[in-house]
Amino acid sequence: MDTMTLWHITGWEFAALAFAALLVGFSKTAVSGANTVSLAVFAAVLPARASTGILLPILIAGDVLAVLTYRRHAHWPTLWRLFPAVAAGVVFGTLFLVWADDEIVRTSIGAILLLMAGVTVWRRRTADREAGPDSVTTRAGRVKARSYGVLGGFTTMVANAGGPVMSMYLLSAGFRKLGFLGTSAFFFLIVNVSKVPFSAGLGLIDGSSLLLDAALVIFVVPGAVLGKWAVDRINQRLFEQLVIAATVVGGLQLLLR
Repeated sequence: MDTMTLWHITGWEFAALAFAALLVGFSKTAVSGANTVSLAVFAAVLPARASTGILLPILIAGDVLAVLTYRRHAHWPTLWRLFPAVAAGVVFGTLFLVWADDEIVRTSIGAILLLMAGVTVWRRRTADREAGPDSVTTRAGRVKARSYGVLGGFTTMVANAGGPVMSMYLLSAGFRKLGFLGTSAFFFLIVNVSKVPFSAGLGLIDGSSLLLDAALVIFVVPGAVLGKWAVDRINQRLFEQLVIAATVVGGLQLLLR
């Protein structure tokens, strides 16, 4: 895989990547799913497949900051229930990347994100909200967790786009704002770290990509600080609307790019 180095991009391209890195930090501590915009920026500036490997360490840096911020609010029973299905999705996503081209990947992920957003909106309008995180212990909850887990693992492996899928799951399970952010923070830190060997094996991470990451990772910090400031000022209803809107925008970007 021919990845990009710091010396191969223009000043304007670096500025766009720096903004995308800042947005990663913001999304990790405020509106999960908003980093689909970062995904689009990275894919526009860098080679599409290589961009996923370069973005991954940036996402991990954001995950670390999110865990430090919301570590007390994670719901571990939900995480343990999701991980086996997510692992299967990551393996499936790795196999998919072996043969799928960029157009197939973008179309598949975009369609999944829009479907998940549509299902979530429909459920919220036609049925009562579920009781909360403990509802995942029911049989229907377990089936839903496995389905979303596989989709989340698949989308995060092939395009670092698992955030919107898991956002839709956590919203549908009735998580409140801080529980949502704490659970998703640990989820993506563990999942993204586990993806590193797969991405390196596919040639998506190498010394050149890590050099560019080193120059960009500092921009994640102010984004995370801004996100923490913003989330304290966003009520629950607006928070959920922003998450759904970010998912729709991300899906459309992938389909129309």
